[in-house]
Amino acid sequence: MALKAGMWSGGAAHHLGGAAHLLGLQAIDNWRRVTPKVSMSDWRLERAKGRRSDLSDSRSRMKKDENSSFVMPTSSFLPSDFAEFKSCNPYTKPLSLTDLPVSGHGCNLRIAYQGCPGAFSEAAALKEYPHCEAVPCEHFDVAFKAVELWLVDKAILPIENSSYGSYHRNYDLLLQHRLHIVSEVQLQVDHCLMALPGVRKKELKRVLSHPQALGQCEIALNKLGVIKESFDDTAGAAQLIASKGLKDVGAIASAKAAEIYGLHILENQLQDVSVNITRFLILAREPVLPMTDRPFKTSIVFILEDGAGVLFKALTVFALRNIDILKIESRPHRKQPIRFVDDSYYGTAKYFHYLFYIDFEASLAEPRAQNALSNLQEFVSFLRVLGSYPIDTSL
Repeated sequence: MALKAGMWSGGAAHHLGGAAHLLGLQAIDNWRRVTPKVSMSDWRLERAKGRRSDLSDSRSRMKKDENSSFVMPTSSFLPSDFAEFKSCNPYTKPLSLTDLPVSGHGCNLRIAYQGCPGAFSEAAALKEYPHCEAVPCEHFDVAFKAVELWLVDKAILPIENSSYGSYHRNYDLLLQHRLHIVSEVQLQVDHCLMALPGVRKKELKRVLSHPQALGQCEIALNKLGVIKESFDDTAGAAQLIASKGLKDVGAIASAKAAEIYGLHILENQLQDVSVNITRFLILAREPVLPMTDRPFKTSIVFILEDGAGVLFKALTVFALRNIDILKIESRPHRKQPIRFVDDSYYGTAKYFHYLFYIDFEASLAEPRAQNALSNLQEFVSFLRVLGSYPIDTSL
């Protein structure tokens, strides 16, 4: 069967040449050649040499992408006293799209995450790379951009939780950006209820945290009878309470966040289910080379062709080759949300148009995985490999 032109993004079509071809140098070169790259500009070279280039000149060179700039934090020191933290670290505010890069840290591995110091994403990054420099970002898309602009080496983002489900927005970001999943991290998440020192639990009127954390602690919060308010991230909620001196407000965050911002823990392990695990994905500009020496997982996204039972047929290509499907997630197709009876924009609406994300247990170095994806193309109008990476079996 001939491959459909432009069907696989990120050079995944090269996997169909067989395992030997895949593992050859030419295959590696072909795969990486199609990966989008951003050349380091002069100001980054200056910074890597320890010199600070002229700011106005840097701004002129960055004029073409003014919304993709960042400030890199200059300290990894995390004192327990919040006032001391603010005085010694001028970049307590996470990176945003309007910041300009002003400093560097040599050749250390830099991992971008969404949130403030003390976030669970930071803990997951340090679990995978104990000696990395974790770089806080204001939003998830900022973390993606930081990798694309070579300001950091990799980004980490949560993708699903064992008790509260998927982080749907992050699935959309995987498709919007051209990064590759290179590994996964599973982290036991223990939520703590915290407040300013001297504040008692019964004095709390509101509790701030990320929507996922609020959902994971819903039963305990309902018993407490407080107003639940969503915040961008767990550690950011703790930081806000400490910086504003909010005496009747609590936060749900990590024990590390309480230590960093000088808050008192009122209750440990607040989550509704004691075994509460969040799975994180690590993304990079370049994919990892699929191997067969250990368990691998492959993540893909596709859009189905019209037809009766087409989803069943698409999933059958994996079952016929004894490939386990580990997860299926569907997301509305934002650019074409409704399918029509006559496949035009002038017919009668028929049903929603979906993107399907699938994780399956196989490496793209295996012929069975290559053949499954080749067969899958008979039933899809779009297919993209997001990554083939080792399975995390540790907790």
